[in-house]
Amino acid sequence: METMEKKAVITIEAIINAPVQKVWEYWTKPEHITQWNSASPDWHTPHAENDLRAGGSFSSRMEAKDGSFGFDFGGIYDVVTPSEYIEYTLGDTRKVKTNFIVQGDTTKVVESFEAEDQNSVEMQKGGWQAILDNFKNYTEAR
Repeated sequence: METMEKKAVITIEAIINAPVQKVWEYWTKPEHITQWNSASPDWHTPHAENDLRAGGSFSSRMEAKDGSFGFDFGGIYDVVTPSEYIEYTLGDTRKVKTNFIVQGDTTKVVESFEAEDQNSVEMQKGGWQAILDNFKNYTEAR
């Protein structure tokens, strides 16, 4: 009998100096996702698709700008509560939950995800936090 190993859950967060409606739009619309979805300046997301509804799918292509490496990131939405909450399942069955918490004129984004076992928890947390920080910078600059 197989035993299911409990995956570590990693949580990252950022306070975005923008109202939740703008944060939600920039988080979910492909034309914005392609602008902020990278962990470092030498990576980019040339393509993103998003069917934002329970049962809808999303995908993005992340690539090194020098063309040396790339991968697809995608999954299926389980729960979508506009301007409040998104829950989805990645292609490898890991779960991700994102909360959008209104704090006056700012929005706190809290993202929790199940760790994969290829990279260290610290590396995964650092990578996802770098993407979230990039999102914050992109959203606040516009």
